[in-house]
Amino acid sequence: MKSRLLTTVAIFAAASALACTLPVLADDFGRDRDHGHDQDDHHRHPHNIHTETPIKHLVIIFNENRSFDHYFATYPNAANPSGSIPFVPKPHTPRVNNLANANLLVNNPNTNPANGTGATDPFRLDRTQANTRSQNHAYTPEQQAVDNGKEDLFPKFTGRGTAGGAGAFGTNGQVMGYFDGNTTTAFWNYAQHFAMSDNAWTDTFGPSTPGMLEVISGQTNGAQNIVGTSTQTVPDGQGGLTLIGDTDPGVDACSSTTSTILMDGKNIGDLLSAEHISWGGFMGGFDLTLKNANGTTGCARSTFSSVVGASTADYIPHHAWFQYYKSTANPTHARPSSVRAIGHTHDFNGKVDPANHNYDIEDFYAAVKAGNFPAVSYIKMPAYQDGHAGYSDPLDEQAGNVELINFLQKQPEWRETAVIITYDDSDGWYDHQYVAPKSASYDPAADQVNGPGLCGLGANKQPAPKGLVGKPVNGRCGPGTRVPFIVVSPYARTNHVSSTYISQASVVRFIEDNWLRGQRLGGGSFDASSGSIMDLFDFDQDHRHDLRTDALFLDPTTGTVMTSPPDEHHHH
Repeated sequence: MKSRLLTTVAIFAAASALACTLPVLADDFGRDRDHGHDQDDHHRHPHNIHTETPIKHLVIIFNENRSFDHYFATYPNAANPSGSIPFVPKPHTPRVNNLANANLLVNNPNTNPANGTGATDPFRLDRTQANTRSQNHAYTPEQQAVDNGKEDLFPKFTGRGTAGGAGAFGTNGQVMGYFDGNTTTAFWNYAQHFAMSDNAWTDTFGPSTPGMLEVISGQTNGAQNIVGTSTQTVPDGQGGLTLIGDTDPGVDACSSTTSTILMDGKNIGDLLSAEHISWGGFMGGFDLTLKNANGTTGCARSTFSSVVGASTADYIPHHAWFQYYKSTANPTHARPSSVRAIGHTHDFNGKVDPANHNYDIEDFYAAVKAGNFPAVSYIKMPAYQDGHAGYSDPLDEQAGNVELINFLQKQPEWRETAVIITYDDSDGWYDHQYVAPKSASYDPAADQVNGPGLCGLGANKQPAPKGLVGKPVNGRCGPGTRVPFIVVSPYARTNHVSSTYISQASVVRFIEDNWLRGQRLGGGSFDASSGSIMDLFDFDQDHRHDLRTDALFLDPTTGTVMTSPPDEHHHH
């Protein structure tokens, strides 16, 4: 076995050799794009910052509302009916923990008569059925569907139906539907060529905003009412509040005027800023000065989806990670002082940049093109492409994700980049896997995993399960639901499935370990107890060869493999 020291030396020797092969390009400011001419410590190029791995750029595409089985129930085998986009798996694809391998496609426990007219086995959703209704994905119903690990009451508690279609499409049994590689083609192709986890979880039960907070802070405790009193908080049992649902951030110009919150404590952006490491949150619709082709602008800027058959606002405030913390918020959606300032706390005159690390997704494309690729970038697609059932869909989601990844793979920084594709919550879609609570909670109304008022045992109910984390903080029942987690990178293992337990807070942990010498946020953050995503990477690979061998270009519409890089897509 190699010693840790020798492995580290080998990694950095390879990284140094790669650095010598990086091309010198001119950016939009006439500055050499050779990663070595930054003016001061506030604007160090990510390539020149010490990292524990060769990854110098991390991009987190944070999509919406899909469970693991909902997208990977039969992976890697698709039905391939006549007229579909066929999917043929690679030989020796690893076995994954899904419905097919668990023998749960038939005789499923959700045929339980308690589910009423929605009782059904899982069923395949075709590409023509990409537009479904959003399921019930609130904190308590998701716990009730789990039914103390039986996983048998999804139609009753989280199921919502859409009229028409096949199978149980018109009943609450729609929650049992799943897509395969004939529809989620791009995600299956990324899994085939790179790495994915079949054991990735939301840190708590519940919808979008808790997931948004977990992936930047590992924390949903510490909510403070700003406008009105949020109905989506519960007393934490220690004098404070925990957020369990969707409430808009309290300092956002686009937020609700009746109920908003802010969070105390720190998030990963605070730690990165303190070390002068470039980072940003990039969201579709964040730039209120832009006007879409349909004439919409401001907070109401919207895009029409031909799949859904309707328009939806590009920007959704309760998806805006960093707006929930005063230290990292951009309340007015102020624009960055320049493309060069994107990702940085200060501009090149030493003044605090007005954007404060919050930008539009168009700013991400502009910054990368200009040679100003931040070290850490959180990406939220415009809403019609974020994957959330009801106003988005797998086909629009795929198009947005593929377009971005194709773009990144054509950049000279690609060989030092990792892209994570993961999700804020499961939308309540059925997933067969259960993990006993690692974080207990005993809210008398909200918690229902092990019975009324129970998530995890203990608290004088009976001895706490082995491995239960810390003193219970009510409202943090978890892990919640299993979600997809894919790593696309030259350093990702090839056609690899990791079964190491990870959660949304594992993203925070990787950033801390790679850039911040293992600092932790503290204050009860799950970053300290979350699993590591390192099993998804192979840092012993030699990447001095042709960059194109580590790239996978896909067609944004079909998700199929392209033989040559696509043309550049137009952006504002």
